[in-house]
Amino acid sequence: MAGTGNTFKAKRQTLMSFRTMRAKRTQRKEVGEYLRLVCDDGCFVEIESGLKSRDPLNFPGYGKKLEENRILTDEEDSCVAGCGRIEGLGCVMAELSRNFMMGSMGTAAGEKLTMAFEEADRRELPLIIFSASGGARMQEGMFSLMQMAKTSAAAKRFSDHGGLYISVLTHPTTGGVSASYASLGDVILAEPGALIGFAGPRVIEQTIGEKLPAGFQRAEFQMEHGFVDGIVPKDEMKKKLGQLLRLHRNTKSARDIFRLIGKQGAETKQDGVFDTGDDKSRSLRKNGTEGNVVLRPFDRVTLAREQKRPKITDFIEALFDDFVEMRGDRLGKEDPAILGGIASYHGIPVTVIGHRKGHDLKENLKYNFGMPEPEGYRKALRLMKQAEKFGRPVITFIDTPGAYPGKDAEENGQSVAIAENLAQMSSLRTPVVVVVTGEGNSGGALAIGVGDRILMLENAVYSVLSPEGFASILWKKADKISEACEVMKLTAQDLVGAGLADELIPEPEGGIQKDFYSWIRILDAAIAADLSELLKYDGEELARQRYEKFRRIEGAMNPAVRTAGCREGD
Repeated sequence: MAGTGNTFKAKRQTLMSFRTMRAKRTQRKEVGEYLRLVCDDGCFVEIESGLKSRDPLNFPGYGKKLEENRILTDEEDSCVAGCGRIEGLGCVMAELSRNFMMGSMGTAAGEKLTMAFEEADRRELPLIIFSASGGARMQEGMFSLMQMAKTSAAAKRFSDHGGLYISVLTHPTTGGVSASYASLGDVILAEPGALIGFAGPRVIEQTIGEKLPAGFQRAEFQMEHGFVDGIVPKDEMKKKLGQLLRLHRNTKSARDIFRLIGKQGAETKQDGVFDTGDDKSRSLRKNGTEGNVVLRPFDRVTLAREQKRPKITDFIEALFDDFVEMRGDRLGKEDPAILGGIASYHGIPVTVIGHRKGHDLKENLKYNFGMPEPEGYRKALRLMKQAEKFGRPVITFIDTPGAYPGKDAEENGQSVAIAENLAQMSSLRTPVVVVVTGEGNSGGALAIGVGDRILMLENAVYSVLSPEGFASILWKKADKISEACEVMKLTAQDLVGAGLADELIPEPEGGIQKDFYSWIRILDAAIAADLSELLKYDGEELARQRYEKFRRIEGAMNPAVRTAGCREGD
């Protein structure tokens, strides 16, 4: 009787299995959902469509599991890769889909992803990878784990060859996928609410014995902690990717056109003052004054700090097209006191970075009054190094009371972050134009201020520290601000005259906020003229000239007592 019961049970399980398989055939799940969403119609050509995992461990039941998923998805494995176009721009694309064994990365997926990197490298095309995965495929053991190293090595090689890699993290991206190629993009985007992390939430809760907070490891959490550049809804993904691809097309023709634009501005600079063709710029060149109006240094400081004075967001809106903000230092934090991203400037891609102040108290509290912490400077450096990789000029905007003097900032290495920026900016192999728009105080300003050209707006100030701090330290009287402003030599006129800044940009009487959108053409022409000149040089020459520029700064040193080298016996 027992044998009859077992036979009946086996037949029943077989029948249920057939019914399940039949149901799956009628409820097919597709791999490549995002590829179909973003790729232009009819242009996708798949790479190695027949590539499949070989069950390297002969893992019990794995072969059956693979076959069920192949029937379910009509694909050989979790990854689809190929060449296509997004908004007419060619690229290589790949997608790791959760619909095939939760998007786990085995040998076939790892091989196909690596082939995608190599194909993009061979064709000199950008690469976009969409990831949704539970991590390494357990049934393939160490063969699966080693795909982390393999795909990461392919990503590094592609990056070293100058390739653009955009990583899109969809729900979920965890385990060995999040800890390998998926976190190595030049640009990292995420879909809203996606679970992103190495260890899963349940594993973490079991380990620490605590309940995790709401939103932990979600895309928004990752952006707040500096690991994601932006969160993009699915229906906006194609547009965003097209925008990013356009901003990385650094064509020779665009640069040639830009040089013609810049040449027009180059003819309007005289004696360190950008000539607007009116009486004011002529008076500034001759007398350092606004016609009959004589402003004291303290007056300039007051104008530089004016709450209504335009902020970096206003400059970006007025000067650039297609700005895409990039976030995070990739080490644990996003600092909103530094705003940075990619934009188009007269048709050429540029990297834009600046201190971010708010237009009101609420915004200032959010942006810490434009006082960056170490993470802000590290974000700025990350973007500058990317600009160097892709040959984009860097334009920075300085307007800060200084680096944030807080306990956390010191614990996280404020001095190291500033020092690293100064060193790296000095050798960047791409043009750097610096614009001081408001107040520039201390190393917190200089940390994004090592440039080939330094422009100062007429009412901007730039100094070793704030006048209040100067008076407090030297005279023990913080109220002697006006006197401090006089002796610090912090105005644009002072600094251009001393050779510490290159150009003074005239402002309307009362400041640029009086007629910003009419005035902006003056700054636009000045920046264009400088970039036009700098684009004539290759990266090595730019770095050499920049070194010599700062090497020549000597102050009032007496050449007669300067020692050229060590004498014998010293």
